[in-house]
Amino acid sequence: MTGASSGIGRATARAAAQSGARVVLLARRKDHIEALAGEMEDALAVVCDVTRPEQVKQAVQETIEKFGRIDVLVNNAGQGLHATIENISIDDFRELLDINSVAPLVMMQAVIPYMRKQGAGSIVNISSGATLATYPGSAAYTSSKSALNMLSSVARLELADAGIVVSTLHPFITATEFYGSVKSGLESARAQEADTVSFAHSPKLVANTILRLIRSGEAQADLVPKEYGGSFEG
Repeated sequence: MTGASSGIGRATARAAAQSGARVVLLARRKDHIEALAGEMEDALAVVCDVTRPEQVKQAVQETIEKFGRIDVLVNNAGQGLHATIENISIDDFRELLDINSVAPLVMMQAVIPYMRKQGAGSIVNISSGATLATYPGSAAYTSSKSALNMLSSVARLELADAGIVVSTLHPFITATEFYGSVKSGLESARAQEADTVSFAHSPKLVANTILRLIRSGEAQADLVPKEYGGSFEG
């Protein structure tokens, strides 16, 4: 589980552990993931910046050394950016693509050899419900997540014969630290957060949906209400 230190990642790790899974917690904030691991019967906390391939490789190696296999990867780490087309910082955009698009690919490439050897595995990539519609100021973020959507779809096709199932989840607005950690456009993001607080989903709802997606093996699921372009009915 990447991005396990808060929000959707933390809720999913807890839900998985409660379901009997042995959980590996990856994030940059050591104190957060170590505290979370302390709540669980059998968990491994590994400090990992998913934009650093050498750290990803080390985290996967530590996982294999402790548990001997990797059954599920949840690519949850990500970041937002709110800016109009004219004002997107190219440097910020490159960094956003790195964490939202490239890093999930690096994680997939790191675990696929072990899943191939096992003859089975599940990968869930956490995209965004914002990719199902068009919103001003969202171009940088939604394009980075749209790239992840296509990576997921092609990976699902390519890996099916190996017994590896790749799925994509499109969450709706969720009550997490997301808005406060955007790459740029913090003021706009905070305003959006304030406007949506009354109907934002809980991280637990998203976590339970992730577990259902792992069990079902469906290609994708979304938590986006129909009026916003999704299929969620609440």
